[in-house]
Amino acid sequence: MQQNEPRTSNDTESSSSNQSFLETINPPVFFTAAFFLVALLLFSVITPARAIYLFTAVKDWILANFSWFYIFTVVFLFGFCMWLSFSKFGAIVLGEENDKPEYSRASWYAMLFAAGMGIGLVFYGVAEPLAHFRFPPTGEPKSALAAENALALSFHHWGLHAWAIYAVLGLGVAFFYYKHKLPLSLRSCFYPLFGDRIYGWFGHTVDILAVFGTLFGLATSLGAGAGSVNAGLNRLVGLANSTQHQIIIIVVITICAICSLVIGLEKGIRRLSEINMVLAFLLLCVVLAAGPTVFILERFIEGIGVYTTNFIDRSFRIGAPGSKETGWIRGWSVVYWGWWIAWAPFVGIFVARISKGRTIRDFLLSVIFVPVGVTFFWFAVFGGTALSPEFQGTIIDAMEKAGSNADAVAVYAMLDNLPFSGLLSALAVVVVTIFFVSSSDSASFVVDILTSGGHPNPPTWQRVFWATAEGATAAVLIYTGGDEILSGLKAGVVCFGLPFCVILLLVCIALFRSITNEIREPSLKK
Repeated sequence: MQQNEPRTSNDTESSSSNQSFLETINPPVFFTAAFFLVALLLFSVITPARAIYLFTAVKDWILANFSWFYIFTVVFLFGFCMWLSFSKFGAIVLGEENDKPEYSRASWYAMLFAAGMGIGLVFYGVAEPLAHFRFPPTGEPKSALAAENALALSFHHWGLHAWAIYAVLGLGVAFFYYKHKLPLSLRSCFYPLFGDRIYGWFGHTVDILAVFGTLFGLATSLGAGAGSVNAGLNRLVGLANSTQHQIIIIVVITICAICSLVIGLEKGIRRLSEINMVLAFLLLCVVLAAGPTVFILERFIEGIGVYTTNFIDRSFRIGAPGSKETGWIRGWSVVYWGWWIAWAPFVGIFVARISKGRTIRDFLLSVIFVPVGVTFFWFAVFGGTALSPEFQGTIIDAMEKAGSNADAVAVYAMLDNLPFSGLLSALAVVVVTIFFVSSSDSASFVVDILTSGGHPNPPTWQRVFWATAEGATAAVLIYTGGDEILSGLKAGVVCFGLPFCVILLLVCIALFRSITNEIREPSLKK
């Protein structure tokens, strides 16, 4: 395999000033991604209605014809992770045999969690369980059975399957980067299958798709996050919910992300992630103590029980043709699988970058189970509080009055029912904002790695360029089409999941081939 020794940040800082522009980027990926980003942005701005129609039509076609493939893929990925974790291959170190982890376990967990799903917990922690309670896939809405299943259905979407997707791609990138000194890039996963062709247009195409999934996924998330922060500020200081205010919020988040990127991975992204995990934990504990504590703990235990009991059935469930449940599965579960799969390059490459020195077993079990445990408890605390009989009606009424902004309002409507609601809402706004900053700088860091040919510490100016591009994309889309164009673009991001299903399955094949050779032929350990 081609040798490409990992470079340290010090190496980068000392050499980047002596390198020309073309030496710090991978031109085919950088320019092609930038060109299509501008082209797709112009298409969405000039003809927003047509863009929304196109994205939505493609998504609907994919859901109608390939839902089974999404479901098969995520089940297979989880099974592959479990087999690899408990096999003899689990002891293989991502790096040299004597390499130690670069980051403490706490820092590592904080960074992977903040990059993976941090913001979504605040945004959907209340809204999704209530949605399943009000509109369940089967049975009567707002019934005792719907309440029993509401958390378990949320667990299904945010649980083991989702993190297995991230774990497979992250392991693939980490294994070929740290063990075989290939570039820190998605293309490296395919060396056992395609050899040096990964350095040609095949590899360029894979990396360009990864850039697009990350850029547009983050753009839609920035738009949603701006709405959430705006909703919080509206309740705190009366700031009107408006497009102008949301654009200002995006600008502020982008500036903060740029500052974090300039500071670097060690002092910027890591410190920001750690601070926010402390603040999120504080918010979690206060809501648990101030809310219906016993009810929350009961729902947590029951939710895990229902999720575990129905795990296999729910994992493979497609639904009868034309049934209400089929529409629900396609509209919720399969959309989530497409969303997580499209985000896998971003989260996977970032997690790979911070995971040197971990064993395969430690990597897979930690990446899958630790965030899932925190996620389940978060949904139980926030969703359980919202589902409690004494708060349920008030929160649902607030969401119904908010209309299309219901998801953003949900968490603040829940906090309004607790003591010190103003302070809690302020804390929630801070947590949401920092989660978005950490997601933005992490995504910019990964896009920069991809467009620089897999450099682990690309030049600062490139990080600033992509962070600015992401913020500008979100701001322009909100300005021209608001929630509708962002919803259409989100449908487009889900469509990226289809080719990435194939990519992820190929990653599994490549990993299996290379890891088994690692045991049979020790000489391959370079």
